[in-house]
Amino acid sequence: MSTLTIEGWCKTSADSAPTPIEDIHFYLSGSDHLHLEQAEEFLQRTHERERLVDVDPSTLELSLPEGYGPLADCQLRVYLDQDRRGHVHLIGHRASDGSLIYSNAVLIDQLL
Repeated sequence: MSTLTIEGWCKTSADSAPTPIEDIHFYLSGSDHLHLEQAEEFLQRTHERERLVDVDPSTLELSLPEGYGPLADCQLRVYLDQDRRGHVHLIGHRASDGSLIYSNAVLIDQLL
């Protein structure tokens, strides 16, 4: 459904500043879109801060800049902004050292 190219970041520890890492490329399927919409609706109903959505690594087609992959895990983090609109970004941890790798957020509405 959607191939995304979004600026990425690397955070090597909880107290370190994030470092830009160029673009992260990945594909979201129709079922991924549905799960994101469901997560957004859940947050709107429950007023929880965020919800993590699992993705299928076999359909994600994840492409990271050289030296930043592979990831040991990968999920989509959904949260609401002040206007209660859903945002999503990719998060995961680099397999080699556990550094947090994540993308900038995009509005879920823009993915449709």
